[in-house]
Amino acid sequence: MLGVVHFEVFLVSAILLNLTPGTDTMYIVSRSISQGRMAGIYSALGISAGIVVHTLLAAFGLSVILTQSAFLFSLIKVVGAIYLAYLGIKMLIAKNTIKEQQSLKKQSNKKIFLQGLVTNVTNPKVALFFLAFLPQFIQTNSGVSTPIPFILLGLTFTLTGGIWCLITAYFSSMATTKLRNNSKASVVLNRLTGIVFIAMGIKLLQTKAVN
Repeated sequence: MLGVVHFEVFLVSAILLNLTPGTDTMYIVSRSISQGRMAGIYSALGISAGIVVHTLLAAFGLSVILTQSAFLFSLIKVVGAIYLAYLGIKMLIAKNTIKEQQSLKKQSNKKIFLQGLVTNVTNPKVALFFLAFLPQFIQTNSGVSTPIPFILLGLTFTLTGGIWCLITAYFSSMATTKLRNNSKASVVLNRLTGIVFIAMGIKLLQTKAVN
């Protein structure tokens, strides 16, 4: 089917992989808990858009450059880590006032979407995963070189992952509604979210390229 083999196996694998907690899940949960349902939803959409970007990079061979260039790999990794740390520190140093917390909660949906997108795109680990996982389900003896199989598999992975991320955002925000409505608890949630973002940045720095 369009250069794809064992699509059923890929679909099941994609669902199971998306159900496994990772950096993206932690990011969405943190946003949902601290800033509410819409923040979680737009974070999930941003993450999904980032996966589409990785799909296109893998499809057109640009991700291969990333695996072959230690400098480029390190650069993207550092940029991603710094960005996560920036988001975390921003939440940690937010003033302990109702006005400041409300301002933090009411970030524009566009801004939250872009933050999710950048967080995913600047994670080279995702690019390495796509290069290692997707080719296992692409027919290699067809004699035709086309990005269509990569795109088809990538979009399937994006769809299954996107559905799971939206479910995660919905239930995470719903479970913590009362806490967010309490000003003191809301401050604590934002502080914890900041710590999680910084921890994610540190973990990203520990990512190693595949030799």
